[in-house]
Amino acid sequence: MLFPLFSLLPLAASTLIPSPPQHILSNPALHETTFKIPTTYESAVQARRVLNLTPIGTLSTVFPSPSTLEQRPDGLAGVPIGLMDYFADCESSGDPTVLAVNIATSFKNVAAGSNISLSVQWTPPYPSKGWIGSFGSKKALPYSSANLPRFALLGYLEKIEDEEVQAKGLQKCFTKVHPDSKWWQPGNPIHESGWVRLVVQNVYWIGGFGDRAYIGWIPIDEWRNVTRKEWQDITLPGEKKGLKEWAVDTMGQWEL
Repeated sequence: MLFPLFSLLPLAASTLIPSPPQHILSNPALHETTFKIPTTYESAVQARRVLNLTPIGTLSTVFPSPSTLEQRPDGLAGVPIGLMDYFADCESSGDPTVLAVNIATSFKNVAAGSNISLSVQWTPPYPSKGWIGSFGSKKALPYSSANLPRFALLGYLEKIEDEEVQAKGLQKCFTKVHPDSKWWQPGNPIHESGWVRLVVQNVYWIGGFGDRAYIGWIPIDEWRNVTRKEWQDITLPGEKKGLKEWAVDTMGQWEL
């Protein structure tokens, strides 16, 4: 006999793992004062710092209707695909600079009419204090990815003219972040490419667990109004040594 998955959850939670911190699976009630959830603007500041420190993300597009110019399996029209790509935080507006290589799938899909989004996640350079070895495996991640910031930028690609690239130093900025990109920048003998910006129209933010982080949409004006000084003056979780998460103290008690 098959049982609904959720009917088994209370038993699993009570027998396999200790109780998580209060509100770990939901946001605190509005009348509570013991929990301080960051505001949307504070979250925007964090996101802008992540954008600057994490110059690799996932570009998501959808396949267009079949074309005789491209060989691919049948039935992919409208199917989304997410692929890693480079970007750089070179403009104060918060619109990422992207090097578009025309032959790449993401940019071919956009040229055929697809929408596009960029997903970015914060990966701390230092592990959680006491976390390593909790699973008894060297392959265990040294932090809880679910407890760290990530977000998606939704918008459209806009061509950046050569004059603006030069005036704003966008090529120099991008190359400083991605030195290897010089081999496929405009004018290379292999692939046609060009500079574009992802014009951000919407920002969806997940700051971490809902008991301590904001989860939801960030107003676009707040995203754009964040100053360099504001995001430079904060520190992200795990950016410096000493990150300590709630799971560190309980992970060794889990029976997996």
